[in-house]
Amino acid sequence: IMDQMKEYESEFDSMLFHLPLAGSTFKKVYYDTTMGRAVSKFVPADELIVPYTATSLDDAEAVIHTIKISENELRKQQVSGFYSDIELGPPGANVNDELKKKERELEGTKKSGKNEPVYTLLECHVNLDLEGFEDQGTDGPTGIKLPYIVTVEEGSRKVLSIRRNYAPDDLKKTKIQYFVHFKFLPGLGFYGFGLIHMIGGLSRTATSALRQLLDAGTLSNLPAGFKQR
Repeated sequence: IMDQMKEYESEFDSMLFHLPLAGSTFKKVYYDTTMGRAVSKFVPADELIVPYTATSLDDAEAVIHTIKISENELRKQQVSGFYSDIELGPPGANVNDELKKKERELEGTKKSGKNEPVYTLLECHVNLDLEGFEDQGTDGPTGIKLPYIVTVEEGSRKVLSIRRNYAPDDLKKTKIQYFVHFKFLPGLGFYGFGLIHMIGGLSRTATSALRQLLDAGTLSNLPAGFKQR
């Protein structure tokens, strides 16, 4: 972890910093074929899409990881054979949403000039009953959906890869879990609660703090009363 996985410590620190704010953060642990080693990367909560009814990663029917990748990096993956070498349209421009704008304000950075357009890949960890690869029982196909990882390019909607997501010698065909969920405080549903959720409305918090300051000031300046041990 500390010697070969160079990004482990910095990614873990970044994840721990986001955790009290967001309430939920994720780590993705997988084997990177281009690097030739295991990788552990921080995934923010807004980049991992889960079904509304899910209570945990294990019982989620589908988990979708949104990946931003440059044109050159995607081309490397296609040439290495990780993704299908198919023609894609031009990469879309980086979306300037309100969340990213607020993050830049907190960092003290300003967007200037044109950003390099990037591809958005949707890595879908889903269960599928693919024709020709059905789950076989004693009496033929059982109709049970098996775990797969399907990667789709968002702009063109083209499938870049379909990979088996269970060990080939696993008779139960159990889904391999790539994501680890960290919660700051247990929440009511899938996500955890952070400090911002606990504080509630900022105006209400400011009012409460002001009242406590006034009470403390009044008690300390009140020229009456007595002290006892």
